Amino acid sequence: MSDTKSIVVIGAGQAGATLVQRLRELGFDGALTLIGAEPYLPYQRPPLSKAYLLGDMDLDGLTLRPQDFYDGHDITLKLGTAVSAIDKEAQTVTVDHEVLSYDHLALTTGSDPIRLPEALGGHLPGVHVVRGLADIEVLEPEIQPNRRVLIVGGGYIGLEAAAVCAKRGLDVTLVEAADRILQRVASKETSNYFRALHESHGVKLLEGCKLAHFVGGERVTGALLDDGTMLEADFVICGIGIRPATALAQMAELTLDNGIKTDGFARTSDPHIWAAGDCASFPYKETRIRLESVGNAIDQAKIIAENIIADLNDTAPKAYAAKPWFWSDQYDVKLQIAGLNSGYDRIVTRHSGKAKSFWYYKGDLLLAIDAMNDPRAYMVGKRLIEAGKTADPAVVADPESDLKALMKRG
Repeated sequence: MSDTKSIVVIGAGQAGATLVQRLRELGFDGALTLIGAEPYLPYQRPPLSKAYLLGDMDLDGLTLRPQDFYDGHDITLKLGTAVSAIDKEAQTVTVDHEVLSYDHLALTTGSDPIRLPEALGGHLPGVHVVRGLADIEVLEPEIQPNRRVLIVGGGYIGLEAAAVCAKRGLDVTLVEAADRILQRVASKETSNYFRALHESHGVKLLEGCKLAHFVGGERVTGALLDDGTMLEADFVICGIGIRPATALAQMAELTLDNGIKTDGFARTSDPHIWAAGDCASFPYKETRIRLESVGNAIDQAKIIAENIIADLNDTAPKAYAAKPWFWSDQYDVKLQIAGLNSGYDRIVTRHSGKAKSFWYYKGDLLLAIDAMNDPRAYMVGKRLIEAGKTADPAVVADPESDLKALMKRG
């Protein structure tokens, strides 16, 4: 393969790191540059709100590859710097006053945390988000026994932060505006499971409670709810969602649709620009989705690498077939999720000892599974979903049944 070709990847997270590695594995020997806004080597993001914040993982454990890997594979890293311009006509990227030419450009820019506006006190000192290493470096010193923390948002990030704080001896209150925690992503059965889990660890959950604004002068001291309730706090963690990072795509005048719009091959509206990870939306079955998960970031990045090589070799590209899966660690519970539960009309519960799983069906079709401390159920459910097969609800509900037998059925 000619070394005259040049590929630039913007975004040094899981997708970007996977993409440059895979390109070298596939034999690309041209110029390869990975640009990251953060000053750190590419690292895993999910453990930030779990093992890393808890102190069970250090920076070396978080880092995906050491510097030697990038040096040994002739991958140029430009970290702690921002892209100031993309010229898709000239096929150039400007970074730190340097203009880089590219034959192919990939945007793996990830997502940004949603912050409450300054008018509501969202920028007060002591109000934190959990998204990057810099966020954790500022937050970690706050997490001391007997301090009062207010967590805003009952999604997975908020619940994981609540679990860490509770385990470290803090007084934890969590406020969720929706009627129940996890309402956007899970069934009421899963919500009930995690509500009971957190309450058993002393977390005070306030569901259906909307935040009016934070209070404080030089620093946050609490929050006022819209019903007039005042909650005192020594610090706040906001976990109210993320937005796809699309500023560079807008700069390049790429088509946007719930993130950077890509086709079935992970290519954007420009034939020389690709996108993967949290920032990208793509066709999925009869709709278009954006998946905020490590699995999607890795798999999509690998497809882009294969399709760039195919483009350079003038061969057919490979379509991206997403296989959604997620996980969350809270206390001694590992939640593993496979599939997407959109459109489900019934839940089948399997309960065996400390293991529990909720299976989502639409009619007779198995859509997704939430498995708590039940890796066997998760693996069986995941394989069935990915194979387009279903699972007999009677077998699923019977704790004495052998789930592996489901794999042998048509």
